[in-house]
Amino acid sequence: MHAQLPAPGEVFLDHVAWFVAEMAAAERALQAMGFTLTPFTRQMNQTQAGPVPAGMANRLAMLPTGYMEFLTAVADSPLARQFHTQLERYAGLHLLAFTVADAAAEVRRLRRQGFPAQEPVALRRPVSLGASGTAEAAFTVVRVPPEAMPEGRIQLLTHHTPEVVWQSRWIRHPNAVQSLEAVLLAVAEPVTAAERFVRFLDRPAVALGDGRWMQRLDRGMLVFAPRAWVEAEVAPLPSGVAPPVIAAVALGSADLAVTSVTLAAAGAEAWPGAYALPSALGGAVTLTAPGDAPAWAR
Repeated sequence: MHAQLPAPGEVFLDHVAWFVAEMAAAERALQAMGFTLTPFTRQMNQTQAGPVPAGMANRLAMLPTGYMEFLTAVADSPLARQFHTQLERYAGLHLLAFTVADAAAEVRRLRRQGFPAQEPVALRRPVSLGASGTAEAAFTVVRVPPEAMPEGRIQLLTHHTPEVVWQSRWIRHPNAVQSLEAVLLAVAEPVTAAERFVRFLDRPAVALGDGRWMQRLDRGMLVFAPRAWVEAEVAPLPSGVAPPVIAAVALGSADLAVTSVTLAAAGAEAWPGAYALPSALGGAVTLTAPGDAPAWAR
């Protein structure tokens, strides 16, 4: 089995996504921070009538474990309208994606748990194979309406072509980042949000203290914390924006000194528990060793 694929019954933190207004500015910021990016790609939905534009396009920073996505709208569509609504709140992290062995089968479980899960979407996008031409990356994605998970676009997916998505040429970064480890969410009522994610992901959550709750997955973890604690211990949140906010992600680095210097040189601002990223991106990242939990998850 491919290393990025969970076994039946497992749940992995697969990727997170930033919603960005200007992809060119986001690209410059990411490249300055030492990330290798995949080409700009428009997403398509596969329907019975053929491929239909999803209205969104992305660039990715693929990692040996997980990946980071940077999304922008390119046409009118329901997803693009959701994108603009969220971007009006703040630029930054707005999407959490969890991979499972059979996303389509999860629809029934989610509905039993009270989530109005939408029908699975067959998402497709062309991917360059370099000198070998192109191939089609294929995913099955299950989403719920925004009001069901107010923290952002929260979705389950299954990868059908991991060898196309995780190409070796894309997973090596000058900044030494190797893995997506954890996500920190600032929420009004951590226990309430944690309980809802317990039902959504079918994994328990435990109290950490200071009002925080942590949900450990088969790969990765989520932490739900009060806004005041996040701003005091980690990094500022967008001014004037009420929770929920996806506040930060933890990235595993093979060389913490190299990653820290690279991010700081590119304009990322150091705070007690994270680097606040340049305004073209928003959000924050915490650095840790691969496989280690960040301080805010302990």
